[in-house]
Amino acid sequence: MTTDERASAAPGAGRELGVAVLGMGTVGTEVVRILRDGAADLTARVGAPMVIRGIAVRDIAKDRGVDPALLTTDAQSLIDRDDVDIVVEVMGGIEPTRTLMLRALDAGKSVVTANKALLAEYTGELADASRRARADLYFEAAVAGAIPVIRPLQQSLAGDTVELVAGIVNGTTNYILSAMTESGADYAEALADATRLGYAEADPTADVEGYDAAAKAAILASIAFHTRVKAEDVYREGITGVTGADIESAKAFDCVIKLLAICERFTDSTGQQRVSARVYPALVPAKHPLASVDGAYNAVFVEAENAGRLMFYGAGAGGAPTASAVLGDLVMAARNKVHFGRGPLDSVYANLPVAPIGDVQTRYYVAMEVADRPGVLSSVANEFSSRNVSISTVRQQTDHGGAGARLVVLTHNAPDAALSATVEALNKLDVVTAVSSVLRLEGTDD
Repeated sequence: MTTDERASAAPGAGRELGVAVLGMGTVGTEVVRILRDGAADLTARVGAPMVIRGIAVRDIAKDRGVDPALLTTDAQSLIDRDDVDIVVEVMGGIEPTRTLMLRALDAGKSVVTANKALLAEYTGELADASRRARADLYFEAAVAGAIPVIRPLQQSLAGDTVELVAGIVNGTTNYILSAMTESGADYAEALADATRLGYAEADPTADVEGYDAAAKAAILASIAFHTRVKAEDVYREGITGVTGADIESAKAFDCVIKLLAICERFTDSTGQQRVSARVYPALVPAKHPLASVDGAYNAVFVEAENAGRLMFYGAGAGGAPTASAVLGDLVMAARNKVHFGRGPLDSVYANLPVAPIGDVQTRYYVAMEVADRPGVLSSVANEFSSRNVSISTVRQQTDHGGAGARLVVLTHNAPDAALSATVEALNKLDVVTAVSSVLRLEGTDD
């Protein structure tokens, strides 16, 4: 029996699979295009034709290059149709999206979504609905666009123990920081350039303040560590405070600054395993694989007990790349309909506690403006030492006016709470004008 013959003999082969698409923005438009242009190949891969039953949009009067009869403003009625088997959600937002997805899952319809914000808050609710109705829930496109990250964590590494997932998962901030590094532009100039090129939204808050990356970190941590992690559990800092002076100091230490999403499993001093999920700008050594990820590209670095170190790299956003991930999930969901299979289920058996940022240990970069006189370094070093924060390196730069200096300190590993207490004490020293910047240093063996 040939491959085609075996495919046609599958239990659900032959019958049309109805697809409802919710949203036709940048990603939705590409999803519809690929479904239409690649229909023959997709049918061969699935074992049955996938047919768009309807597309839910806000404005049906707008010319979208599709048969107007497919357009509707009534998403609920569309997903309720008996001839819809799979719902593709690319409309975004929390409500009414959450209600619509639950309705589809409760009806036994598979759901494919790219909605990171919704998943970061309601993965548990959606996963429970999926399990009850034996309906698939796929969301590869919710993190890092076209880069396959979710499926490797759920399936390829299912027999391993993941220790760390760290990555650049927001293209807008990576473009801004790359521009600041390469051209010497300040933050405002780099943001304006990113906006002009379409990398940054008119309101870039979700990107530059780290909310987008935090939602993705919550999803990654939940999957990697079999623990329910929500966006509110993720410690978050954005890049708006990163200065040109920080960029230049990073270069002096042979590092670059990247906005990182870090999900880590660690054992605390009592022997208990815990999870940390955090997003912040950090110095990354130039030799680390993530340091070379520039522009709007994304990359996710994974460390597993047996597989070792892995890295996934590619276009992290954009209509066609994200639609590629959506279509990958759609094909998987459709194959399961044809062969009566099931996608991976939500796994939260470990239920590890999420550590507060104060308990997390890493290295730090602390920049401060100080008086240029004898005894300053001794006073500063004493504040670090008294809180058991060990100094690794110190650099001093005298100001042009000669009245003060800029002191930059790199530390060894220390708890975040100890470093915060140190910074508070430094700000009270009469020889310190201001602590101008505090960043983490990640990706070292210390």
